[in-house]
Amino acid sequence: MPTIIRGKIDKDGTAIGTGRRKTSVARVRIKEGDGKFVVNGKPFDEFFAIERDQKMVQAPLRATSTRNDVDVWVRVHGGGTTGQTGAVVLGVARALEARDNSCHHILAHAGFLTRDSRMVERKKYGLRKARRASQFSKR
Repeated sequence: MPTIIRGKIDKDGTAIGTGRRKTSVARVRIKEGDGKFVVNGKPFDEFFAIERDQKMVQAPLRATSTRNDVDVWVRVHGGGTTGQTGAVVLGVARALEARDNSCHHILAHAGFLTRDSRMVERKKYGLRKARRASQFSKR
């Protein structure tokens, strides 16, 4: 079965990948460079203040050992910090796969190409939250 490549390469040779997680959407562009990583116009360690998020965002680049060989440009919006981190990870992985198809196995085995489909469950009428009902009283 042939692998489906969800990223693409534009006319300038820049790899493009889109990542989504919860309500966050990240548009990622990867091109040859010296390791610059910019998220919404800021350096990525300034945008992602939590160290766990910084490591997660760099993980696909480290797995394919391209951390210092490419420049990454990201525009992300929607959701919170965790959702944005997940969206950026998926977008980077898809762009890396579009750039070099031979790293598909590494990215897929590490789980970077899998879209996390979990979303917030909607609130139901008659309940306080999605599943939380008001307290039951016997008497």
